[in-house]
Amino acid sequence: MRRARQAASWPYLSACRCWLVDDRTSPVEGLHFQYPAAAQKCRVVLDVYLQFCAVTLLWIATCVIHRPGIRDSCRVPDCQGSTMGEFQQPFRGSEALRDGQLTRHGLRTYRRLHRDVYVHRSAEVTALSRARAAWLWADGEAVLAGFSAAAVHGTRWIGGGESATLIRRGSRRSVDGIEVRADALLPDEVCRVGEMLVTTPARTAFDLGRWLPVDRAVEVLDTLCHDTGLRPAEISSVAGRHRGERGLASLRNVVLLVDPGAESPPETRTRLVLIRGGLPAQETRIPIEDRRGRVFARADLGWRRWKVLVEYDGEQHWSDERQRTWDIERTERLAELGWVVVRVNAEQLRRRP
Repeated sequence: MRRARQAASWPYLSACRCWLVDDRTSPVEGLHFQYPAAAQKCRVVLDVYLQFCAVTLLWIATCVIHRPGIRDSCRVPDCQGSTMGEFQQPFRGSEALRDGQLTRHGLRTYRRLHRDVYVHRSAEVTALSRARAAWLWADGEAVLAGFSAAAVHGTRWIGGGESATLIRRGSRRSVDGIEVRADALLPDEVCRVGEMLVTTPARTAFDLGRWLPVDRAVEVLDTLCHDTGLRPAEISSVAGRHRGERGLASLRNVVLLVDPGAESPPETRTRLVLIRGGLPAQETRIPIEDRRGRVFARADLGWRRWKVLVEYDGEQHWSDERQRTWDIERTERLAELGWVVVRVNAEQLRRRP
């Protein structure tokens, strides 16, 4: 009996194989099996099996497409006004999950800056990105101030290691990497840059001039004024509206030392050394003319009356061969015109001020 059933099943198996190869002929229906019900069951089983294979392939493809690190796997919210590339700006994790931009597993591969705020692990954390992260952390219910506001306004030389600063009325609850203050702000001391609320350049300078040590404050305010076009008189104007605030005496000393002509913190430090050495006030960014009256160079600082210039030589003046060659030629031309050039470097400022 068993052998008879096996023999009878061979036409059925052959028909199934033909049906798998070419479904257009449907050979199963054209055959007369000893067990026609078995043929129908086989077709049902094959249909289920093929559907299972299709679902499995679709699941595998979905896993590959959504695997973290694959190009176009997510689109994090863009940072208005930022020059950083995609995947590099801070973003809200909850929004990325809600919009289907990331899975929970994918989100864990990003660096967590604050509660619900993430950034790509390869991203450089700058002062600007810290400001963006703090703004997201506060859900837009605060104003960026201090270093954060200065960075948003485009001030250079602010390191990414500086904590972000927020002003939020009624709350001083700070967290790691974010300082929260409750200072009073007047309506015209706040502006909007992109989607973020920040203190104006004048109010930013007013705050930093009070909060920082004098030398550091002068360095930052020199650059802030140079990069935004802010004038020291505007800082004094803000101070006049906030009489009684802490740090005003220190701010007044800072404003007296601020010079928007300085283009880098080392130039500011050089100028402060000369001032505290008892030398007369210097000019910054002095234009140098040749015998035909054409400007061919600008000196960091000096005294036109005595034709003495002071130049700060940064690393590029020694490591860049083209820059070094130009410096030598420039010094020779200045000497021919009767100028005396005093050169200063970082080591001299640090050890022999």
